[in-house]
Amino acid sequence: MSTADPARARLDAATAELDPPLAVLDLDALDANAADLERRAGGRAIRVASKSVRCRPVLRRVLARPGFSGVLAYTLAEALWLAGGEDPVSADVVVGYPTADRAALRRLAADPELAARVTLMVDSAEQLDVVDSVAPPARRAPLRVCLDLDASLRAAGGRLHVGVRRSPVHTPEQAAALARAVTGRPGFRLVALMSYEAQVAGVQDAPPGRPLRGLAVRRVQAMSVRELRERRAAAVAAVREVAPLEFVNGGGTGSLETTAADPAVTELAAGSGLYSPTLFDGYRAFRGRPAALFALPVTRRPAPGTVTVAGGGWIASGPPGADRLPTPVHPAGLRTVGTEGAGEVQTPLRGPAADRLRIGDRVWFRHAKAGELAEHVDVLHALAGERLTGAYPTYRGEGRSFG
Repeated sequence: MSTADPARARLDAATAELDPPLAVLDLDALDANAADLERRAGGRAIRVASKSVRCRPVLRRVLARPGFSGVLAYTLAEALWLAGGEDPVSADVVVGYPTADRAALRRLAADPELAARVTLMVDSAEQLDVVDSVAPPARRAPLRVCLDLDASLRAAGGRLHVGVRRSPVHTPEQAAALARAVTGRPGFRLVALMSYEAQVAGVQDAPPGRPLRGLAVRRVQAMSVRELRERRAAAVAAVREVAPLEFVNGGGTGSLETTAADPAVTELAAGSGLYSPTLFDGYRAFRGRPAALFALPVTRRPAPGTVTVAGGGWIASGPPGADRLPTPVHPAGLRTVGTEGAGEVQTPLRGPAADRLRIGDRVWFRHAKAGELAEHVDVLHALAGERLTGAYPTYRGEGRSFG
């Protein structure tokens, strides 16, 4: 192996006694990324987005830092797991999305301690109806509720929509109306408001090799930030006339600076920046350190300049495209083949480095998204300095799957 690639040498040496496929969590990079998120948050507390982590030891490690507080879960079943027991990961877990999980709702409603620790997300009175149908208010403790305010940009009289399709609650008037619907029903307690500006937090503003797209994205994002700051402030004020709010959550890894500058927001959310996957390489405001990588073994040499690794189809969710594929990074100079991409059982790779690889050598990849890597492995092997210091079980490794 060439010493010209010290990152590869470090990974290979630390995991020499392990057989791939395997995943490594670089704790030095993780801690550096967490510190950078804290710096970018400007003193605002960061709620950890668990879907971007999916590993309880990592959640505990991050939450032990002074700049992080609370969890933003992605399902109610997950939230109950993280908030339950004598040693919960957090006693403050917000479910980031509405739920129709009746079994989980029954568990929440039957346990006053969980009901005090977990906050449900709603964007319509119909979701309240689902809760009441499962657990009538007379038979449960009051449930904590957060309103989801749509943060997308709507222009041209509503004909142009920039952002994700989330909540139907877009205007301050709609937010106030839903707040009244929540407070007017027994068994619910309105405690918070959330708005996630995906078009700023989750879209690269400096995509590699696409300067014109980057310029267009930055202009739209600047417009969206201005519009949302005014509308969010009005919505928060309108909801606070109905009920006091414990917190107002906003933002994501890609928008910490602009969201932290919004006086209506009291806390931020972030998670992907901890692992720094490839979809977060194209931002001007920050540059993370790749903290989560995985290795696959070379099993074939089908032609000169080509090797094949076992497995590899660890493709990220979202719109299909090359940017959702895992990226081979060590050794440098490898790329997937356009006609095959990342395959379920094998992945061919081409490039100058291929002829220097032997059967059994590792190729190290970065995933396109953060927490989804944890769906493919039972443990993240923790690397500190030059050696492995432990194995952190992922949700999968603990026998948990939350969809």
